[in-house]
Amino acid sequence: MSTHDEADSFDEFVRSRSTALLRSAYLLTTDRHAAEDLLQDVLERLYAKWQRARSAPDTYARKILVNRAVDRWRFRGRRPETPLGERTGTPALDHADHVVVRQTVLAALRTLPPRQRAAVVLRYLDDLSEAETAQIMGCSVGAVKSHTARGLTRLREQAQLGPADPPVLISPTAEPTRRTR
Repeated sequence: MSTHDEADSFDEFVRSRSTALLRSAYLLTTDRHAAEDLLQDVLERLYAKWQRARSAPDTYARKILVNRAVDRWRFRGRRPETPLGERTGTPALDHADHVVVRQTVLAALRTLPPRQRAAVVLRYLDDLSEAETAQIMGCSVGAVKSHTARGLTRLREQAQLGPADPPVLISPTAEPTRRTR
């Protein structure tokens, strides 16, 4: 394959996947500007390895994304924890409530260690399987389960949910439901 064809395939990948990758970067960093910087770094690294990564670019990009996010967290130090907003208990949420819920989730994500945050984001917000998450994080499925369980427990504590409290479903018409295994 020529250099021009490789550049075209990389450009197509960036066009099709950059929004999803930016969303993941934002959830990992909880800061828009840091997420944009992180994604730029990931895309630069991916381009340098494009010939090798071309067979599974999404997996390769997510792996770089998680590793770079963990590195950024480790080298820049943790941000001071911000107080959580009050949790709304009504199932019908308006725009302001959605903003509060989103800010609460982001604040709670900031409190998680990087591996737990990565596991929660990849499993529940990017909707990847345990095996896919393990491959991206470079660990075993058991480690993913452990990181996810500990991360969810900490998120519940941060959101001031008890272990038996159901999460609030963000739908104006639906009743709050509890997710079953």
